Amino acid sequence: MRLIRRWLPIAVSAVAFLVVWKLVVVVSGLAVYILPPPEAVLERLARAIAQGTIAPHAMATLSEIAWGFLVGAGSALAIGYLLARSTLAEKLLSPYLVAAQATPILALAPLLALWFGTGLLSKVVICALIVFFPVAVATMIGIRSVDARLLELGRSLRATRWQVFRHLELPAALPSILGGMRVGVTLAVIGAIVGEWAGADRGLGILILLAQGSLFDIPLLFATLVTIAAIGVGLYLAVLVVERQLIGKWR
Repeated sequence: MRLIRRWLPIAVSAVAFLVVWKLVVVVSGLAVYILPPPEAVLERLARAIAQGTIAPHAMATLSEIAWGFLVGAGSALAIGYLLARSTLAEKLLSPYLVAAQATPILALAPLLALWFGTGLLSKVVICALIVFFPVAVATMIGIRSVDARLLELGRSLRATRWQVFRHLELPAALPSILGGMRVGVTLAVIGAIVGEWAGADRGLGILILLAQGSLFDIPLLFATLVTIAAIGVGLYLAVLVVERQLIGKWR
């Protein structure tokens, strides 16, 4: 019963979305090559999966997302902690971090592809850059939110720097950090697609370009978009599950 209550709203929302999509197609009378109906997209998606069209591209994109997220989130945790605990570091680094975040990744992607090549490395760099800022800011905010009285208590008990971090700062900052990671993992999906558009030989971004261009297969284009959306939702839910497990453990 609990499982039904949890998933019923999601199922109802998905059905409602498909119904509205179908109504828009019927009422507007748009051709299939402009807006295909949902059943045509689902049929093309099933056929692409059966033919092995989706899998290699999806695996390539997932690999880019995984490595980019690990590199971006890992470096963001270290820099975010440094910014939270060092006023000098914040003054020196914050302008560069804000400038990097304000620069559209779509504009940087061709330059990064030129510097790092069109292989995996450039996609990892692009994903890491787009993941870095939200996780670093969330880490900084989380560390700064630790109760000063707890830190004073730790120092009075002669706790080491590692013990203070392990038992006081990390548990208090964890909800904020994991919230940043939820945002970051969805941005990593965008980074991977943009990186593939800048130069690649496989990936869901390349499949979008092929479906839109030389193949002119609009149902395949929509099927690829559905796959990308499913990956983003799946990764977000995975981080959410980890968040609930870790926060429950710390509590």
